[in-house]
Amino acid sequence: MKLIKYLLFVVLLCGLSVCAALYYFEQGVHNPINVQQPTMFQVKSGQSAKGLLNRLKTTGVIEQNIGLKVRLKLQPDLTKVKIGTYELLPSMTGLELLELFSSGKEIQFSISLVEGLRWKDWMSKLASDPKLTAKTSLSRDSDTFLKSLPYTSLEGLLLPDTYSFTQNTPAINVVKRAYQDMQKYLDEAWLNRALDLPYETSYEALIMASIVEKETGVAAERPRIAGVFVNRLNQNMRLQTDPTVIYGMGEGFDGDIRRKDLKTRTAYNTYVIKGLPPTPIAMPSKLAIDAALNPMETDDLYFVSKGDGTHKFSETLQEHNLAVRKYQLKK
Repeated sequence: MKLIKYLLFVVLLCGLSVCAALYYFEQGVHNPINVQQPTMFQVKSGQSAKGLLNRLKTTGVIEQNIGLKVRLKLQPDLTKVKIGTYELLPSMTGLELLELFSSGKEIQFSISLVEGLRWKDWMSKLASDPKLTAKTSLSRDSDTFLKSLPYTSLEGLLLPDTYSFTQNTPAINVVKRAYQDMQKYLDEAWLNRALDLPYETSYEALIMASIVEKETGVAAERPRIAGVFVNRLNQNMRLQTDPTVIYGMGEGFDGDIRRKDLKTRTAYNTYVIKGLPPTPIAMPSKLAIDAALNPMETDDLYFVSKGDGTHKFSETLQEHNLAVRKYQLKK
């Protein structure tokens, strides 16, 4: 009888010990990790969940990993860790780390591609981002991508926006997303365009939008400027817009436009050519596209900078010349 009581006591003691150990390890699963600030952590190819736990313990991110290894037995899905770069936060627990690594929710980085800049400016921006890869081949990759499109240049074909991506995303992937976003927005805007516009295709509207984008940074003026250009096209007048001259000059532009530049023929010089240039001259914003496809109804044919970012609009050449004297010649 005493032996039976002793054995029961031993069994009970072992059971309590096991429960205590399980409780200790379970508590460890929910302990906060040892990071003081957001920290990037990379799960590499071939890394197992157990290997990750050993690595996290060795680097001091977690204090003990036995409880987490037990949890892997109980939740096999947590063993399916995914390659990538993750953000460890001070508030996280060891269990939340395993859930993060198995979810594949990598840390997101972003790059802002600004309206009004040219493709070469965007290419430079993409090539300088340390989180993107394949940047040295971006020029070649973009040329290959362009060959699959019915255009001669990527100028104007990419939608200005802030794009999110994971670390080591190829730079050309951002370009392709920006192109797809532009096509989607342009197609929708084209369907909702005003009647009787002087554009045969949505691409011509995009060219106009790029000119409007370069002519003013004042959002409220864009529809009116687009209205002026539409009026000029409808009356077979040259657009005579300086940004097209500058674009046509390429690397020859030194910051000033001279009288001879206005007279020098290029494919883009709208003081010389009639109609629109062959391609956009910059990446237009959504607002500029909207303005080009829904311009203000106006009788204006001219505008001149007032020197404060806004413009003076005129219906006649006489009014325009007076405005030029006032705002440009200061007479």
